Amino acid sequence: MQDFTPNQGESSHDHFFATFGKFGAVSGLHPGRLLAQVATSAAKQHQFYLETMWTPAWYAADALATKVGYHSDLALMRDKMLADGGMEAVVQEAMSETDSMIAEFRTDAHCDTDHPDAGCALPVRFIAQVDRGGPPELVFAQMLLGVELARRDPRFVSLNLVGPEENPVAVADYRLHMRMLNYLRGVYPDVPLTLHAGELVPGLVKPEDLRFHVRDAVLTARSDRIGHGVDIRREDDYRELLRLMARRHVLVEVPLTSNAQVLGVTGPAHPFPLYRANDVPVALATDDQGVERTDISREYQRAALTYQLDYPVLKDLARTSLEYAFLKGHSLWRDRNGHQTVPECAGDRLGDPTPGKRCAHVLASSAKATVQWKQEDAFHAFERTFAARTPQATGHIPHHQHARRDHENPAPPRRTSTSALIP
Repeated sequence: MQDFTPNQGESSHDHFFATFGKFGAVSGLHPGRLLAQVATSAAKQHQFYLETMWTPAWYAADALATKVGYHSDLALMRDKMLADGGMEAVVQEAMSETDSMIAEFRTDAHCDTDHPDAGCALPVRFIAQVDRGGPPELVFAQMLLGVELARRDPRFVSLNLVGPEENPVAVADYRLHMRMLNYLRGVYPDVPLTLHAGELVPGLVKPEDLRFHVRDAVLTARSDRIGHGVDIRREDDYRELLRLMARRHVLVEVPLTSNAQVLGVTGPAHPFPLYRANDVPVALATDDQGVERTDISREYQRAALTYQLDYPVLKDLARTSLEYAFLKGHSLWRDRNGHQTVPECAGDRLGDPTPGKRCAHVLASSAKATVQWKQEDAFHAFERTFAARTPQATGHIPHHQHARRDHENPAPPRRTSTSALIP
């Protein structure tokens, strides 16, 4: 998107989505090198955890889907894909591809040398991509692969639908895709779900197709997180939907730069303030940072300047990012509505490198709490350094309070390893 100017021949939206095929030869052959750049960039920006998406074993999944074909009985289609080791072979190929990617990553990031890149120490997890524009049997095969990987390989945590949401096939099959996910969530209840939903504006689809995408992602697919959610105001009874999302703690991942470039939605027109005013958890994300020439630091900067956010609010967004990450283990926080520590750590300074015995036990048993503790230590170091410039730096405003305050001044969001890949 660098220096791109929309013209009569191509819109920003079309230019963005056309990018991925053009880079396919590189991304397909060298995913480990790409991961090394992304992880090191994230680590240098003081991120403590990364979830990134890629498509494992595409050809194997496509071959299995073609062999089995589509069946309206989803249980039968799953059985046929699992039969005779069919899906098992796809899973093994995906895990082998991941092994190769990680090996390339470790080489390119110099992880096994005396001078490793910063990304080597970053916990990273993968979200398996599902092409929402494919035939239904392939979509289901990729979904099934995603949940099987998340169940069996700790490097994978979830799956997501990718591609233009207004693609004619994606629109026609949207409710079918949600039913597929509803079925798989019943079979694999421990696998969390994040979905791109509501990445739409009037004109991309018919008006009636703006009325249910987020709702179905929440109600039918039971998604834990929603990516984008830009068209929320055009959903049927959207205020009731907002209350439901707040009640169920459904996080919205908000990539401000992406929404501005791809959809042309910025400032007060963006629903970020609306989500916050209704106590829906939000976090900032980069979306496709390489394509859009952004990074998480610029997303925080954009949010702060656009919506007049102060330091405590930005701090809250960063904490929320990790709270809703799909890392295993109990949270450092008692509940998701505020950031009060669990009783075992209540007497310790947040981020203290030598916590008490009870708190140390909590951290040792939870990958999530460990990463959250590191983030708190970084907050402490930052606040100690810049306390003279930010006298309220250590303050914290509970989510419900800053949400209502920021309703007067439109507000923003976020996004955030373990395994053999990165500790």
